[in-house]
Amino acid sequence: MRLDKYLKVSRLIKRRTVANEACDAERVSVNGKPARASYEVKVGDRIEIRFGARTVAVEVLAVSESVRKEDAPAMYREI
Repeated sequence: MRLDKYLKVSRLIKRRTVANEACDAERVSVNGKPARASYEVKVGDRIEIRFGARTVAVEVLAVSESVRKEDAPAMYREI
């Protein structure tokens, strides 16, 4: 699954276009390297998202095309 879609489906970022813009601005890194929106997310990847002064780091636990809002936090684990 593409990184921008994963960020939207897992509810880490609310909209896919915003996720795409964050990737373009190099505010999203996967396994320590800046990642493009087209990066293929795999289980075990470590994603870091910078929101201003705050940084959110998560580990990918599951990749699924569609998830209910209640089940979205089960797709990742905060580090």
